[in-house]
Amino acid sequence: MTEKAYFKSQAGVLEICANENGVCEINFVKNFIKTQARDENLKLCLRELDEYFKGKLKKFTTKIDIKASKFAKSVYNELLNIPYGQTATYAQVAKAIKKDKAFRAVGNANAKNKIPIIVPCHRVVSLNGLGGYSGGNGLETKLFLLNLERKYCES
Repeated sequence: MTEKAYFKSQAGVLEICANENGVCEINFVKNFIKTQARDENLKLCLRELDEYFKGKLKKFTTKIDIKASKFAKSVYNELLNIPYGQTATYAQVAKAIKKDKAFRAVGNANAKNKIPIIVPCHRVVSLNGLGGYSGGNGLETKLFLLNLERKYCES
């Protein structure tokens, strides 16, 4: 059974979906719906998101349930290794998962990431710029998240 909760962030309203295995989706949505989370992991996720946006949390401990292809899971697991406030290129991620030429496929996997922020696809950039971002307001949201992390890395 899936439970949903909503979180108001500076990057927009987030709809968090969780099942018995962990958070399985975070969606940028238009409307905030007041909910009372019952699931302990979902409550943890809400607390951690609050701490993240305040610059007090650098690494999430919320359990996640990644539903994706084997390749995409390998990409997402590698994204979890990119330190807070830092970036990696699509090519660096491809090389790290031993698929050196698959940088476009890494980009496609990033675009399909169902658990943004916790699985930090915003930290992946192209060789000559930001690359893309499919959550929230696109590149504006990606830039906001990168700047948020940089701000708190420096303080």
